[in-house]
Amino acid sequence: MTLAQPAHFTKHVPLLSYTFLSTAFHLTQRADGVHNGTALWLGGQVLAHYLAQYHPRFKSARTPPRAIELGSGIGLTAYVNLSLLFKKAHTARSLALSSLGWDVLATDVEHVVNAVLDQNIKANLSALSESPDPGKIEIRELDWTVAPESWNWENPASVTSPPSTETELEAGLIQLQPPFDLIITADTVYEVGLVVPLLRTLHALSVSSHPLSQRYPFILLCIERRDPALLDHLLSEARNTWNFSADRVPRPKLAKCMERGGLNWERGEWDGVEIWRLRLRKVR
Repeated sequence: MTLAQPAHFTKHVPLLSYTFLSTAFHLTQRADGVHNGTALWLGGQVLAHYLAQYHPRFKSARTPPRAIELGSGIGLTAYVNLSLLFKKAHTARSLALSSLGWDVLATDVEHVVNAVLDQNIKANLSALSESPDPGKIEIRELDWTVAPESWNWENPASVTSPPSTETELEAGLIQLQPPFDLIITADTVYEVGLVVPLLRTLHALSVSSHPLSQRYPFILLCIERRDPALLDHLLSEARNTWNFSADRVPRPKLAKCMERGGLNWERGEWDGVEIWRLRLRKVR
């Protein structure tokens, strides 16, 4: 079995064969400079292996648990959550993976959905067909620059676009929507103009999930520290303006997740990747 390589070694590959644990996904990517979200990035790889080990900690009593990914890109992390339903245990600590699965709403902007995300999700459904009772996965546009008061969860194609006659919700068709148990996002903040839209979106999803589940969802933010000032600004805004708690996952814990996933990369290959756990704090 060919082990996955760090993303920066494979951006030139238009059809990426990516092995995660025992499942091989075939993912189309485009590194054409039109949009950053159409190629695999390192943070998504690291977050996927963290989820493989620790996703049971973020579920609620709902069965199956429900996750939303912001900036799904080529779809790897969304598929990881879904595929965890039927993975066989590789170590004693991952025995729970054989009985846990997630319903996943994969979201991105319209260009990324149309260019890579939609086709990748549909092309890899057969890789999950071994599961007797898989979670489900849905794909919808969600543009962070659209204010939450303009969102429409009844549009099956886009949360942030008004429904058209072609996309009106069919009678009785249930779409994935709040409450969510987990929100994940990786490699999605690379300029300061994205900070407020992302935090506003995270806040809105957290608030809309709370009345229905009586808990705020966990948030996993994975980012490469390419621009320390940008990341520090993001975390400061999250804590001081949007009332999120923010704690970094210790690097040794991430290293063990990578090792258990079979990725024996050199430390320098992913040294700048960080995962932060956020959660909206209760207002007293």
